[in-house]
Amino acid sequence: MMPPEFTLSDVFPPVSHDQWRSAVQKVLKGAAFEQKLVTQTYEGVDIQPLYTRRDWDSGGDPSGFPGMPPFVRGGRPLGNVMWGWDVRQEHAHPDLMTTKAAVLDDFKHGATSVLLRFDAAGRAGLDPDASEAVALAGRDGVMIYSQDDLRAALEEVRLETVRVCLEAGSAFLPAAAMLVALWDRDGVDRAATRGAFNADPLSTLAADGRLPFSLEQSFRHMAELASWTSENLPNVTAVCINTGVYHTAGATAVQDLAYSMATGIEYLRAMTAAGMDVDAATRQIEFDYSIGPRFYLAICKLRAARKLWARVVEVSGGSVNAQAMRMHVRPSFRILTRRDPWANQLRNTVCHFAGAVAGADSITTVPFDTANGLPDDFSRRIARNTQVILREEAHLGRVIDPAGGSWFLEKLTEGLAAKAWSILQEVERRGGMVKALLSGWVARQIDSAFAPRMKNLATRRDAITGVSEFPNVKEQIMRRETPDYAALRAQAVERMLERGKADIAAGPLERVMRLLEAGGPVSGKVVATMVEAATGGATVGRMVRALAAGGDGMRMDPLVPRRYAQAFEELRDLSDRLMALGGSRPRVFLVNIGSVAQHWPRATWSRNFFEVGGFEVLKNDGFGDVMEATDAFKGSGARIAVICSSDGLYETVVADVTPRLKEAGAHTVILAGSPGRNEKAYRKAGIDRFIFAGCDVLRTLQDLLRAEGGTS
Repeated sequence: MMPPEFTLSDVFPPVSHDQWRSAVQKVLKGAAFEQKLVTQTYEGVDIQPLYTRRDWDSGGDPSGFPGMPPFVRGGRPLGNVMWGWDVRQEHAHPDLMTTKAAVLDDFKHGATSVLLRFDAAGRAGLDPDASEAVALAGRDGVMIYSQDDLRAALEEVRLETVRVCLEAGSAFLPAAAMLVALWDRDGVDRAATRGAFNADPLSTLAADGRLPFSLEQSFRHMAELASWTSENLPNVTAVCINTGVYHTAGATAVQDLAYSMATGIEYLRAMTAAGMDVDAATRQIEFDYSIGPRFYLAICKLRAARKLWARVVEVSGGSVNAQAMRMHVRPSFRILTRRDPWANQLRNTVCHFAGAVAGADSITTVPFDTANGLPDDFSRRIARNTQVILREEAHLGRVIDPAGGSWFLEKLTEGLAAKAWSILQEVERRGGMVKALLSGWVARQIDSAFAPRMKNLATRRDAITGVSEFPNVKEQIMRRETPDYAALRAQAVERMLERGKADIAAGPLERVMRLLEAGGPVSGKVVATMVEAATGGATVGRMVRALAAGGDGMRMDPLVPRRYAQAFEELRDLSDRLMALGGSRPRVFLVNIGSVAQHWPRATWSRNFFEVGGFEVLKNDGFGDVMEATDAFKGSGARIAVICSSDGLYETVVADVTPRLKEAGAHTVILAGSPGRNEKAYRKAGIDRFIFAGCDVLRTLQDLLRAEGGTS
């Protein structure tokens, strides 16, 4: 008869951690436990193979409850249970009409907010007719230069029902003035407006390497905007701390966290120095984090961010309510690939899933073809629907902090927070984020942290599916629209000239300059006057010139973005050029010797190895003797021969087959497998290279492609 209740512990008695560790050591047969089973992240945090309650002491609820300090488990008691997170989609197509159609399509099919990224000229504070704007107009953003342009992009959108967010770089104050002018023009009650102006001068400087103002001026403009927004627009934020520039440059999770906190401290200092109290200042800040597809690491990074910010605000004198972070999340540009871009859908989904599980307030999913150029309607739809499915069908927002209480995730969250706090302290010892950034210290730290990752990418220890592993060598690279930037710039200049005849904005802009010359405490008059100027048709360039009057701009070496796949994709680009020039790709002949069991494993591995570089790999079923293999190579048209067999057979055939292959026309003879103690003998026989798991795949393929006629 079955017992009425099944108790697992009756069948499997408790096992202590020491007992488990002892059993594991026996299986390892003397190998070091830490070397075999403990993984260290790039952040320097150890990942154990097993976690128990001894790893995380839950006594006293150190992570708190949702909506309560230290806010690890979320900034709101109910999280996203009631309404889900904000589905925020980004728009950066230069043409206003194309952007308008895409914005409307997003709002009709599930998006709840829009992020308009101004083009490179607008973000630099330039009008399209400026000589410096020739190479910037229309690049990497929407060509918005005036309130009328902004209205055209958002035409037919019911502005009182949606959240509108801007990414305007150094022109954040003119962009904000244009949006406020648009709200006023459409009769939207300021209490009902929702949006984000995203003033972020430090990230802009780090990304672009320049500002049209000094940092002192930029910080004053930011504080002025934050103060005015706090008093006039209760549902709008003025300031953003976007660490995407650091993450894309190669920063680790803890560096990303530390730099975001250091930037937050700088901004709090600027706003409180201008007269705002800490609580009002924190309510004006939204954090924007880029994450990668390391699922658990991404979750814990976001949870650690809330913990760190709560502590920063607490020691700054903020109230409990002010300690809750407002968080936006997006996939990092560094993880996206141009080759096999369809795989980006999976990377996007993992990132989005992590953001939702971590309790992000808003999430942006980027189109899978973003690295290939301007996305099309299909890729935009897939990006949007990824969010909608995870929110509406997978119900990810229905559980508040599902990571809470997990021994592993709580321990990892704690470890990331501790490491980030240590870096933050070092930044503060160096005088704060401004000095650390301008001195080049931040760039050097990121470069140092990225070096081991780059090595692991090059050796494929960190694989990139579809690019450095399992490539489709016959893939046709995805091409996306390239707009006629010259024509679009001409249209923008024409719009500006038509609307600038009355020049009714001249008076407000002159008053802005007088207000700034007068100095003194932040009063909100500058923003109000800028809104008046924007209403009168003032352009981005004219408003920036008024704000910069009498000041000097900033310059520094920008941080260099790094996409993981870029170096490998350049190999494929070289192969494509060789194909276009000569009608065929560089060829590799697999000299498979012995039985299938002897040659198949290394032949299969070698095929994958060379297809990563865009080589055409000539396969065969193996050869019974050296002469047969040599004759087959001679008729292949290849210049590279790769010997594939077992270690035992190598010792008997390498000395014979290698010289024959060279005589048959082999420019390079490669042995698949680590040579071990036989390397000297194999090289003497004529072997030029060895390929094996852990070798520098990238450098090997680069050298071979160049030898085949490619150039870097």
